[in-house]
Amino acid sequence: MGLTLKRTLAAMTFLVAGCVAQSADKGLTAQIPPEARANPAAWPAAQSPAALTDPATETSIDALLRRMTIEQKVGQLIQADIGSITPADFARYPLGSLLAGGNSGPYGDERADAAKWAQLVTEFRDASRKSGAAIPIIFGVDAVHGHSNLPGATIFPHNIGLGAAHDPALIRRIGVATAAEVAGSGIEWTFAPTLAVPQDLRWGRSYEGYSSDPNLIASYSREMTLGLQGDLVAGEPIPANHVAATAKHFLADGGTADGRDQGDARIPEAELVARHAQGYPAAIDAGALTVMASFSSWNGAKNHGNPSLLTDVLKGRMGFTGLVVGDWNGHGQVPGCASTDCAAAINAGLDLFMAPDSWKGLFAATLREVRNGTIPMARLDDAVRRNLRVKYKLGLMGDKAVMRGNPARVGASAHLEIAREAVAKSLVLLKNNDSILPLRSGANVLIAGPGADDMAMQAGGWTISWQGKDTTAADFPNGQTIGRAISDAVTTAGGKASISSEGSFAVKPDVAVVVLGERPYAEFEGDVPNLASWPQSGEQNLVASFKAQGIPVVTVFLSGRPMFVGPLINQSDAFVAAWLPGTQGRGIADVLVAGTDGKPVRDFTGRLPFAWPANAISPITEPLFAPGYGLDYAHPVHLGPVNEDPGIDLAQPDAAMAFFIRGKVPAPWHLSLDGSITARPVDLSAQEDATQYSWAAPGTLAIDGAAVSLSQELADGFGLVLDWRIDRVGKEPVQVGLGGATLNLKGLSASAGADAAIQTRIPLSCFSAAGAKLDSVGAPMRIIADKGWAATIRGARIEALDSKIACPS
Repeated sequence: MGLTLKRTLAAMTFLVAGCVAQSADKGLTAQIPPEARANPAAWPAAQSPAALTDPATETSIDALLRRMTIEQKVGQLIQADIGSITPADFARYPLGSLLAGGNSGPYGDERADAAKWAQLVTEFRDASRKSGAAIPIIFGVDAVHGHSNLPGATIFPHNIGLGAAHDPALIRRIGVATAAEVAGSGIEWTFAPTLAVPQDLRWGRSYEGYSSDPNLIASYSREMTLGLQGDLVAGEPIPANHVAATAKHFLADGGTADGRDQGDARIPEAELVARHAQGYPAAIDAGALTVMASFSSWNGAKNHGNPSLLTDVLKGRMGFTGLVVGDWNGHGQVPGCASTDCAAAINAGLDLFMAPDSWKGLFAATLREVRNGTIPMARLDDAVRRNLRVKYKLGLMGDKAVMRGNPARVGASAHLEIAREAVAKSLVLLKNNDSILPLRSGANVLIAGPGADDMAMQAGGWTISWQGKDTTAADFPNGQTIGRAISDAVTTAGGKASISSEGSFAVKPDVAVVVLGERPYAEFEGDVPNLASWPQSGEQNLVASFKAQGIPVVTVFLSGRPMFVGPLINQSDAFVAAWLPGTQGRGIADVLVAGTDGKPVRDFTGRLPFAWPANAISPITEPLFAPGYGLDYAHPVHLGPVNEDPGIDLAQPDAAMAFFIRGKVPAPWHLSLDGSITARPVDLSAQEDATQYSWAAPGTLAIDGAAVSLSQELADGFGLVLDWRIDRVGKEPVQVGLGGATLNLKGLSASAGADAAIQTRIPLSCFSAAGAKLDSVGAPMRIIADKGWAATIRGARIEALDSKIACPS
């Protein structure tokens, strides 16, 4: 059957079911800036399969909609996080969905096994069936490189590594394996695949993108969707070993200015379509049940509130008949909205709020706005229909529900072998002078560097926890660190191997394999000012010391993006871009180590999915290696010296010197707290974008570092800007210090609500007048507070002040 005829029949089925695709409300669209209004005719056409909207299912939904109360319908539009809700809450709040965020685990256990996950899901599902219209929840997780929240699961390379493999068939097999493990823990929905096309690699989520090539992303989009879900069949639910996919994040999350997370893609519509939209038609045609809206904006308009994108393009031109889910409180960033109140997002085309901790207030506000007509009943019913449609397709509805929850599928040996293959295919050989690789049989090999025996470094973010910093080898007994895997392979081939992260040895090795690179991170914490910004603690000195002793060096570089490493490439005899390979270190050994026959298990087949930079400037305008570059054993090439000049002054401080960014203290500054002060990450306007500090007794929060001069900033009228929320006040005024001087902030009162962040601006001249020595500031910020005081800090920085501001009295 031709594609045009298929889409015509699908559209006819949709019309028969009484579900004509809506056009965005013209009044709502008029509020969007003209440069952010999409022209649907300029976008590629697509169509969800007719199997998603078969007449029998739509008839059942019609009957259910007629029986449901407004409260029950509103509940279907809201998704809470398991950390902020209990099964008992469903007696009053008939919510339609739950998620487990990156730091949420069953019953507070971040390292719960599959059986405990299945138990939790069952308890919540049973509670939802007993409430309201007896509609079960749909439960979602971020299984973004395998079922990565779960110890013992199969952890695949992050997407950037899979992009280097250039193997769509492999992607489908990974999708099948991931789905089986997610379903094995009783869960039916993953927030994957990510279809971002990163343009500025300073972005901390760059590793979630497969490639800079939209064509590769389109091919991967289809295969991962089919791997996760299988083919949709009319009148039949998705089988128990498959789960719902999520095409995300719609749209251009990888195209924001300066690579800023949740930023603004300031680009023309033609570029938006050609570069950032190509993965979505492929996913929709393949049957993706859900699409996630992006935190980001397009030309100043937040995607969560842009009806021309969510309704006119996605649901209209692209024929998407599944549900559109928001990102973590992303609706709260729409102008005029809060995390607890956002009719505009629903009216723009969002079908399911992701409201992890704001769900209760959001339920009340949405219910009120339906009753007063702010949210039209037709829009409410359409959103509910889309949620129910996905639940029917997953087999959650009715008396014969599809049962998921077979823990034996988690970490299955066949899945581990796929991951091992994926690791091997992801490796890109950038340099191999004198054919130092593969490591010859019988060699004495030292494996050194901070990543030699560090599971967290090789697995990266979104592993066990959101940022992935606390992952250990014990979490994955079916995995191998890179050092252990290489050591085993070398020994098996008749050689000797030792592991020493600091590089010590008793007998001089024939070769040193140095494993180094970026430390684990996810969004926010992974954003960097330039492409030379990876944490180092003497790695280049370690490599240099080996070279000085006449020891050849193979560098295995772990990173979530290409980085400027010119000096390191020159120091190394061989250089391998290993990305974030996951838990199966054997895949690296398969390529790097020769067996007794003198040959490795596999040759290098990986090729760069992004350009590799010649300097530290991003976006990359001077590539050292173009996309598609990669060496192999079959075609040896000698690489001459490469550029070592970063092209920018890496020591130059930023004009707006930051002490807090998204609740974290960035390098080179250090945070210290008195024992009376406790800290916990919280959501202020985005996921864990702030830290709440509470004083149990009088104490000081201090930020220190190497002394810097603020004399020029003083002369230019700069000031300290605190972006925070005052949660509680003590008996005495809080004091803020800078450069040795402190000022009382009398009159600060507790903020009015959870979203009530304020900015406190204090001119540097005020600190100077109080005695601060601004020509050499090693203590740029102090907060001194009384017992009971608490504040949530999102940002603190030195920046230019727009107008004259009086000093605190």
